[in-house]
Amino acid sequence: MSEYSHWEIEKKWQGFWEEKGTFKVSNQSDKPKYYVLDMFPYPSGAGLHVGHPLGYIASDIYSRYKRLKGFNVLHPMGFDSFGLPAEQYAIQTGQHPAITTEQNISRYIEQLKNLGLSYDWSREVRTSDPGYYKWTQWIFGELFNSWYNNDTDQAEPIKTLIQKFSESGNKGINAPSDEDTPVFTAEEWNALSEEEQYKITLKYRLTYVADATVNWCPGLGSVLSNDEVKDGVSERGGFPVIQKLMRQWMMRITAYSQRLLDGLDTVDWTDSLKEQQRNWIGRSVGALVKFEIMEEGRKEEGERNPLSLSSVPPSSLSIEVFTTRVDTIYGVTFMVIAPEHELVDQITTAGQRRAIDEYIAMTQKKSERDRMSDVKTVSGAFTGAFAINPFNGEKVPVYIADYVLAGYGTGAVMAVPSGDQRDWNFAKHFDLPIIPILDAQKDVETQADATKEGKYINSGMINGLTFHEANKVLIQYLEEKGIGKGKINYRLRDAVFSRQRYWGEPVPVFYKEDSTGTPVPYLMSENELPLNLPDVDKYLPTESGEPPLGRAQDWQHGSGNAYELSTMPGWAGSSWYWYRYMDPQNQSEFASQEAIDYWQNVDLYMGGTEHATGHLLYSRFWNKFLKDRGYVPQEEPFKKLINQGMIQGRSNFVYRVKSEDYANPTFVSAGLRDQYEVSGLHVDVNIVQNDVLDIEKFKATRADIGAANAKYILEDGKYVCGVEIEKMSKSKFNVVNPDDIVEKYGADTLRLYEMFLGPLDQAKPWNTHGIDGTYRFIRKLWRLFYNDAGQSVVKDIPAKPEELKILHKTIKKIEEDIENFSFNTGVSAFMVCVNELGSLKCHSKPILQELVILISPYAPHIAEELWVALGNEAGTVSGAAFPKWEQQHVIDAIFEYPVQINGKVRISIPFPLDTPGEEIEKAVLANETVLKWMEGKPARKVIVVPKRIVNVVI
Repeated sequence: MSEYSHWEIEKKWQGFWEEKGTFKVSNQSDKPKYYVLDMFPYPSGAGLHVGHPLGYIASDIYSRYKRLKGFNVLHPMGFDSFGLPAEQYAIQTGQHPAITTEQNISRYIEQLKNLGLSYDWSREVRTSDPGYYKWTQWIFGELFNSWYNNDTDQAEPIKTLIQKFSESGNKGINAPSDEDTPVFTAEEWNALSEEEQYKITLKYRLTYVADATVNWCPGLGSVLSNDEVKDGVSERGGFPVIQKLMRQWMMRITAYSQRLLDGLDTVDWTDSLKEQQRNWIGRSVGALVKFEIMEEGRKEEGERNPLSLSSVPPSSLSIEVFTTRVDTIYGVTFMVIAPEHELVDQITTAGQRRAIDEYIAMTQKKSERDRMSDVKTVSGAFTGAFAINPFNGEKVPVYIADYVLAGYGTGAVMAVPSGDQRDWNFAKHFDLPIIPILDAQKDVETQADATKEGKYINSGMINGLTFHEANKVLIQYLEEKGIGKGKINYRLRDAVFSRQRYWGEPVPVFYKEDSTGTPVPYLMSENELPLNLPDVDKYLPTESGEPPLGRAQDWQHGSGNAYELSTMPGWAGSSWYWYRYMDPQNQSEFASQEAIDYWQNVDLYMGGTEHATGHLLYSRFWNKFLKDRGYVPQEEPFKKLINQGMIQGRSNFVYRVKSEDYANPTFVSAGLRDQYEVSGLHVDVNIVQNDVLDIEKFKATRADIGAANAKYILEDGKYVCGVEIEKMSKSKFNVVNPDDIVEKYGADTLRLYEMFLGPLDQAKPWNTHGIDGTYRFIRKLWRLFYNDAGQSVVKDIPAKPEELKILHKTIKKIEEDIENFSFNTGVSAFMVCVNELGSLKCHSKPILQELVILISPYAPHIAEELWVALGNEAGTVSGAAFPKWEQQHVIDAIFEYPVQINGKVRISIPFPLDTPGEEIEKAVLANETVLKWMEGKPARKVIVVPKRIVNVVI
């Protein structure tokens, strides 16, 4: 081949790999295993832009490298294909989401294959395939049929719990359960009907139904995750989102809180990522304290009579608070409960009802994230109720405020304004007392002081004590009096597992009415799975407000029992998918035991930082559960995790002179815009070259801003655009399609350039202009093998010492860089190597053969072509051995010593590396140039620093 034709070469080898199954991997091998996994992509209709493949290319380089190092590498790809975008498109067009999803996946696969990624496509999985989500439903069923035994610290089959109930009741059961779980003896349990026993087990299962405060989006007719809500509206569509209490399926992830924390110490993840997980789980050591509610209108301090309500026993009407600073309890001057707290309605007085209702309505419009992040706004409403401080008998007013969340802790806080700034702000706003509690607190009338130093004042039984002394006394008192206890708390809440959508996994549950007519959930049997999505006439909620599945005709279980109408959330299918890749065609198990025992878990996981909490926590939770139940051998699913940085867009702008006549606008070049009053408008970066606008293409494509009729004020005959670095998105006209880059420059060039842009884990801007240099490098590499006439110039001759030195230094550098995921410096090393070999006119086959293997992970297509040109069998470069560097060729035999005379370098003299210092000193003092600069003066001192420098002092 005379000329490097990237299009011809790349199509040829992509076809070869697919036909020969080059990257198809077996679940059995004498080689050590290595599992490289990319985070499941969602196949959007827009396809890939150049920012998306960054992680895929990096993981592919590493996968190819590990094959060369002798590993059996599993590197699969599939699609997280359920989701809201496809459903929204279906609502707009009436087209079934499966159709658009299939089209989007086909587009993604085409683009991914064009990049030369070494995936084993025979293992592709899709979460929306019934053959896949059958096993997602099965795992749901296993969770439903399990409880968490705190004594053994693991999940166990529900039948073991039932056995304990029948033998000794539940008084000694140490397990997470619903708050309203009754206490019963073995006799009482055994006297219950089968139906009554079943309903009690529902309170212990790891997936259960409960009322939960959720992000409800009426415009989408669905619950949204926190990630899908921004500034109080849905990220998709911009519909208002409110906080609403709804009946939902839940996952008892909180049972695993401590194990999720402990597991972070065993994995190779970045410290920042681990810290995000720790913060999300939020372990706190503190105490639970009960504050009784005063009877409405009671003024006498110290009385303890709670409100008398028919539905609540008098002794139970209290607010329970979790606090990490029980030592501050004497400084409590008010209490705050979440607007969604279950007691709000009960304790609100008639006079405060309107204010409370208005405040709750306002709070419902904010997402939890907004409420947590808004630390400046002070707002709240008084319930009219008072609580009693159990330590000093003082009555404290009870407020609601949106900075307290129902799902964190107990949904209530005891407010100590002298020690907490947010409480201090609240107290000042509502003119509430601020009581100092430590003699070391300073100036609490101007701001809070959270110190733990000093000794307590105004604090009853702990006056004069230190922080650690006070905590022990107070917790002992709480437990003795039965009004509280020491406790470890977690910020992590049980996960909502329902979505009122169509395009998701059906929950394998049906409902039967009990003896009171109440629907009770029952699990479908395994042989009935999968429960397939039914057809519906529309993908909208029913007229009566049921989820879209309520539209399905005759969709019932058995003799008329209704199925669950909500579907699973998007994270369900992505919480176990790495196991399905191990054995994707298995019809009888989610993966065979042999496959799981061979691959174990993921050695390298690559993906974006947006999954730092949600996906990774849920995945770790499901993995730990599967291990508890004996299905998988490893506690943690992902040994090493790398988050690639974002490739940002390089936006271009045109500047329109402000005018009333935008039908005939004037656009001024960037360098002249300061002379006019202008507004900047995004322009398609694909019609801009080196920041110079193609005006004719602009006129043809931007009729919306009057480009065709515009006047253009140019600089030196050109229209120069402005530049800004932003997130890559269609709305900013800065999306670059990788297909265009591959067409013009080739996939190998794109792969090298994406790695060359900067460190893998850092954000960096895309600039198409810079890719020319990478393309020239590829052509230089080609010229080591072919001359301008297209003739091979490779010669089977021994390598020269200087060529071996260049090669082995490069081998050492590339190996170190790949192991450290420093792919950008690896590309630089290749460029230096090819330039140096080119300067030496190196055409030695022993050198070039090693170089081809070395570069094959980065640029596999050209490597395959050159490998065959060297006389090797087609396709075997992928299975070659990674070159080994030798010490003798890496260490320089000669070192050029700079020679300083009185502090100034006057000459460099080469010496063999093993030359003793005494000989170097003699040779330096005998050198003519050195003698010239010494001007006949004797050397007072000569300092030889090995492999560094020689200093002569005269």
